Amino acid sequence: MTVRVVLAEDDLLVREGIQALLGSRPELEIVASCKDLTSAILAVAEHDPDVVLTDIRMPPAKSDEGIQLAKSLRQTHPRLGVVVLSNYDEPAYALALLEGGTARRAYLLKENLADPDRLVRAIEEVARGGSVIDPRVVEALVAARFRAEDSPLETLTPREREVLAEMAQGKSNPAISASLSLSVRAVEKHINSIFSKLLLAEESDINRRVKAVLLFLSRS
Repeated sequence: MTVRVVLAEDDLLVREGIQALLGSRPELEIVASCKDLTSAILAVAEHDPDVVLTDIRMPPAKSDEGIQLAKSLRQTHPRLGVVVLSNYDEPAYALALLEGGTARRAYLLKENLADPDRLVRAIEEVARGGSVIDPRVVEALVAARFRAEDSPLETLTPREREVLAEMAQGKSNPAISASLSLSVRAVEKHINSIFSKLLLAEESDINRRVKAVLLFLSRS
């Protein structure tokens, strides 16, 4: 099944580069290319895409138009996926994107454009209803929570914190096992304990594990 995409990016060279990058992928179809928030909203209404791939800052104000677009589409097109591309690993932007939930939302740093497969996977994931958050942003969120005096993360053991930090980077259980010199079974036990202490449901795949961490981090 082809994923139909509306692209919103105000920089002409970047926009044309993304079009060339994604236009060669048979699993994707760029149905519209826009340079500002207004034209992106009109393109969604006209083409009814599966996913919007948007820059975080565009005219008219060049502030957080990509986040505004994602919030608006959650109300008008709840089954539409949104991938926000940003130069900023500032956690506040990611949390703003996820305020209404993580389903069908992705936040990627623009440096990921150097890895076309990663961008394509993110587009396909949000089209399926999942979520993808750049590991660098997750790291910043985890660090901020560790610094908070009233953080429930204080209930975790030092080893559980290490496992959570590895997990938040999107690593699989075997990868965490290799990184921390633990058995895979020990990693599984630590992860079950982490989710139990943080009152989060167990998740099986990498994206959902990151999603669960973000759901916790975005709680007030």
